[in-house]
Amino acid sequence: MTRNHFQPSRRTVLGGAVAALAVAAGTGTAQAAPGAGAAAWPSQFPLPDGWLPEGITTGSRPYAYMGSRADGSIYRTDLRTGEGGVLHQGATGLALIGLKLDRDGLLYVAGGAGGTAKVVDARSGELLTTYQLTRNAAPFINDVVLHRDRAWFTDSRDAVLHGVPRGRGGEVRSLPLTGEWVQAPGGTNSANGLVSTPDGRGLIVVNAGQLYTVGIRTGHATRVALVGGADVANGDGLVRLGRTLYVVQNRLNKITVWDLDQNATTATLRRTITDPRFDVPTTAARFGDRLYLVNARFTSPQTPETTFNAVSVSL
Repeated sequence: MTRNHFQPSRRTVLGGAVAALAVAAGTGTAQAAPGAGAAAWPSQFPLPDGWLPEGITTGSRPYAYMGSRADGSIYRTDLRTGEGGVLHQGATGLALIGLKLDRDGLLYVAGGAGGTAKVVDARSGELLTTYQLTRNAAPFINDVVLHRDRAWFTDSRDAVLHGVPRGRGGEVRSLPLTGEWVQAPGGTNSANGLVSTPDGRGLIVVNAGQLYTVGIRTGHATRVALVGGADVANGDGLVRLGRTLYVVQNRLNKITVWDLDQNATTATLRRTITDPRFDVPTTAARFGDRLYLVNARFTSPQTPETTFNAVSVSL
């Protein structure tokens, strides 16, 4: 890469080649634990200098995919070794924020200030489709969740969700947010991570330090009652396993773990995960019995020479 001056070592290149040979790498949804040898897997691994990571996603195979805010590239790492390489090359002026891997091997990626959603082949790294989600002058397409027949994207600067059809074509659906939704002025700390509700009828979105359920037919938003905590300040990425919700609170360097009731109307704080290796983690992805997070290091210089990494914690 030229933007971040990343020069892969021979070991990294070989690791990337091995990943490329696994043509089905990372497709599907993570289900099984890594296995008896997983304890030897690295609990952290490096990203290229200047990468500016934000999003991370995993699938059924032991690979993580991480996007770059620097130029919209995608990096793939083998979780068994910590070795990886650039899967998809971006370009100057582009950015990639959140991303999710579908069962068919397609990556759905959020384009930040570009106002776009893109579909990338996780096997080849080829860009397949670009959707222009909004013509607003200052959008910020932030995160994405795969739910039913669509990939749903948040826009941190507008009270709307965008639904991109899963597959290789179709019309985008815009879903204005109503009800109890409160849009923060200027989009500061506004709509970010999202997951489906446990019953599959809607979405849970973190917005301005609160959680909301959103009906995907109506866009009506209802604030989730928080028990044991006043808010989820700096809430960023969300991961839901059954009725357990993990909220990454980036600048607070912690993950709060909440128990959801059946209809996701109430969330009860169960515990908090902290780790000295956290350096403004933004989003998380589960593989086996671990959560993997990227450190965005927002409080450090964001330069081509800044070092970045990803870390894992036990569930």
